[in-house]
Amino acid sequence: MDGKVVAEAIYTEISAQHKRAITDGKLNRKPKLVIVLIGNNEASLIYIRQKIKACEKLGFDYLLDHHRQANALGEKDVIEIIRKHNADNGVDGIIVQMPLPAHLDKTRVIRAIAPEKDVDGLTPVSYGETTLGVEFERFAPCTAKGVVKMLEHYRVPISGSRVTVVGSGIIAGKPIALMLANRKATVTICNSKTRDLAELTRQAEIVVVAVGSAKMIGADMVAEGAVVVDVGISRDGLDKISGDVDFDGVYGKVKLISPVPGGVGKLTVACLMENLLLAALRHQSVD
Repeated sequence: MDGKVVAEAIYTEISAQHKRAITDGKLNRKPKLVIVLIGNNEASLIYIRQKIKACEKLGFDYLLDHHRQANALGEKDVIEIIRKHNADNGVDGIIVQMPLPAHLDKTRVIRAIAPEKDVDGLTPVSYGETTLGVEFERFAPCTAKGVVKMLEHYRVPISGSRVTVVGSGIIAGKPIALMLANRKATVTICNSKTRDLAELTRQAEIVVVAVGSAKMIGADMVAEGAVVVDVGISRDGLDKISGDVDFDGVYGKVKLISPVPGGVGKLTVACLMENLLLAALRHQSVD
């Protein structure tokens, strides 16, 4: 399952919606994203460049609010930075790039983002809406939204399928499980305390892995003809970028599999852009 192909389809639809909104007078300016970055995490800088590139591709505005001296900022300082962008009517969406430096409480920082500008879908309001069902999903968490779009693009049946999600983090595993359950999948969520993990993954028709542990899922842990979505990214023993799934070992056994890199990561960024346009349409129509 090629993430680039699916992402391009999403970008095409976003561009069409953007043009219609301009023609219909629903936007009075370009959608604008603010990216708050605390510190100089190398991986974060790579991810941010991808988001900036996507904004440029679509003709959206952006601001990188980069605070390099992480230790000079306390939690109250970061929250005040976010509140400043919350109050700016020229800003439609705000994201705080994760991970945050260890001395900052990510829960408190995420809570500071105005729900109407939460294009990452991580505030309690966005999460709460996601739990209620498809019709309530507004700003669904971007990685989870990307997984759903990938499965739908490749016409993988979700309703009625047995799904095992490995990983229960707030950015990926938990919202993925929620969104698939909203679409009537029967979902099992696994975490670091799960016993007999291989037994649970072998029972699933769809396996989604979002842990960040290189090649933890081997061919003996998936069923013949299963669909595997690899969300994790890390480096293997040879210092090469790797997913959570042993791609080469699993490839010949399953029906469909997403690669790392080139899979869900590209969809996460595309879904962020989709959420940004939605936020702009709602925000600017109020203005």
